[in-house]
Amino acid sequence: MRNILFIMADQLRADYLSCAGHQTLQTPHIDGLAKRGVLFDRAYCQAPVCGPSRMSFYTGRYMTSHGATYNGVPLRATELTMGDYLRPLGYRVGLVGKTHMKSDDDGMKRLGVDPKSSLGVLISECGFEPFERDDGLHPDQLLDPDLAYNAWLRAKGYASENPWHDYANAGEGPGGEILSGWYMRNSNLPARIREEDSETPYMTDRAMDFIRASGDQTWCLHLSYIKPHWPYIAPAPYHNMYGPGQMQSVRQSDAEHRNPHPVVAAFMQHEESVNFSRADVRDIVIPTYMGLVKQLDDHLGRLFAFLEQSGRMKDTLIVLTSDHGDYLGDHWLGEKELFHEESVRIPMIVYHPDDAADATRGKVDHAFVEAIDLAPTFLDVAGGVPQPHRLEGASLLPRLFGQATPLWREAAFSECDYAFRPARHILGLPPDRARAYMVRTDRWKYIAYEGFRPQLFDLQDDPHEYADLGESPAHAGLREELAARLFTWMRQRRIRTTLSDADVEKRTGTAKARGILFGVW
Repeated sequence: MRNILFIMADQLRADYLSCAGHQTLQTPHIDGLAKRGVLFDRAYCQAPVCGPSRMSFYTGRYMTSHGATYNGVPLRATELTMGDYLRPLGYRVGLVGKTHMKSDDDGMKRLGVDPKSSLGVLISECGFEPFERDDGLHPDQLLDPDLAYNAWLRAKGYASENPWHDYANAGEGPGGEILSGWYMRNSNLPARIREEDSETPYMTDRAMDFIRASGDQTWCLHLSYIKPHWPYIAPAPYHNMYGPGQMQSVRQSDAEHRNPHPVVAAFMQHEESVNFSRADVRDIVIPTYMGLVKQLDDHLGRLFAFLEQSGRMKDTLIVLTSDHGDYLGDHWLGEKELFHEESVRIPMIVYHPDDAADATRGKVDHAFVEAIDLAPTFLDVAGGVPQPHRLEGASLLPRLFGQATPLWREAAFSECDYAFRPARHILGLPPDRARAYMVRTDRWKYIAYEGFRPQLFDLQDDPHEYADLGESPAHAGLREELAARLFTWMRQRRIRTTLSDADVEKRTGTAKARGILFGVW
């Protein structure tokens, strides 16, 4: 068995790493991990928004299958997660940072599970031992009085009821007034906190605390960083480490703005999209986003050094990824949720310490990888029995070991439930109609919207997805083919989760032997 370090950075775009092609943002420590492992450059999340994406990571199941379709939608108490697979195999399975999981309180009540019991805590925390859970969103209206990070900050001298907001995520005006990081106009200010006391170094320290506390016990740690997710504000010196001249060119076309798909048009009306469409806003926010990524890389370097010094790099599988991307004004949009590459494609680097992985070290693998692949990969690493009747992903170990994988997938899929967003009201939809689905093949990306025409993009000739071929007569046959592929995927969800295929085989045709005689003359 191997230790497993599962690192996730919230809202980190796949192309905001120097090993992935960013020309000015240097991430040497993440690049170093890629040189020691494999960079999967066509990895996709199953839903480009925090909650459902993470639930797919944790369960190894598509959004349609696990049912937690948006932030705040509870994950069913009966859904198995990474912890449920790994803990019986001797793993301590811990969490430091964010899950964005909402517990199924009604489900636990129906089953008679006390949420405060040991089992209830695990069900409430996605199967993780909450060594330190912190979802990183603590406005005064939602403030948890027991937030450990706030207590730690107050002990360090940050005098406030909510130092997360007043110091870690706020700047300071010329008269000493607190300027909230929630307002993007303040993004270029340094946060009112010492760099070493900000969220990224704090969570790095807590991860090292968990590893030390685990001693010789085999562990899986989900280290889930809060940044570079908004509020977009960084401590000095990261707040002004980059400037507008070091930004990537914005990916916008006049054509996609003049004649957008109706659903995309509705998202373009969201406040974050209107603001991010402005060059002056991007010039303030994106350099700070880059600074937050740089800070993340620096502290990952500190974590990797700790693993080297403690001997853990020799016995730990390491995964670095994110839950989704960030539009940052590309395609006239802000936030995420839709299916452009900037939103749905994610970074994915996997390092395996075994000699068997030497043949693939430093390789860029162009295979389609999905978030749901991590749960079966971790089960494989732990030596567990495969669970294909539940897990919808595939183990990455054969690819890490350079083994032939002829049955590897030919497409990636993702889903969207935008019922909670203003776009639904703009479009006049009831909550159960605000749905969309993506299938991405080697060349094509097809998006089906409930109640609207589809979109189609040729990623070979139009890699930035400017030309929507959703109504092109010349591509009607192709759209039908991709719609059929999407329908096939929908029909093949793992819905018989309580019985394995092997058990079905054992039972098939045995009724008569068990004395059940139907249709006999």
